[in-house]
Amino acid sequence: MLNVRMNNSKITAYVVSCWIFAAFGGLMFGYGIGISGGISAMDDFLIKFFPHVYQTKLHAKENNYCKYDNWLLQLFTSSLYISALFFASKAATKLGRKITILTASILFIVGAVLSAVAENKLMLIFQKPLLN
Repeated sequence: MLNVRMNNSKITAYVVSCWIFAAFGGLMFGYGIGISGGISAMDDFLIKFFPHVYQTKLHAKENNYCKYDNWLLQLFTSSLYISALFFASKAATKLGRKITILTASILFIVGAVLSAVAENKLMLIFQKPLLN
């Protein structure tokens, strides 16, 4: 038989807001990863930022393992993981979760604006960590 101890905790507005912010944080991270992965397959994106990869794509036999073999394109799509690994965990440890989430939200908005106005590869890669 299970020995269950009941806790006298309550669901407050603060607890619910923490749930909501945590859920949106996960959604934003997943959205950012999905967009960066999906956009790297779009022809217009490849023509503007990675023309060599686009030309290779036109003449390549497609398989499910690897469509694009370009280190710069791989760096673009991995920059979210790199930023999460090095910056987010360290910031949460040093600053606390509340300040880290607030800062990440502001940087997400700034990163979205920079994504919209990006003109070259460097702007895409170096603004990408802001989306995390």
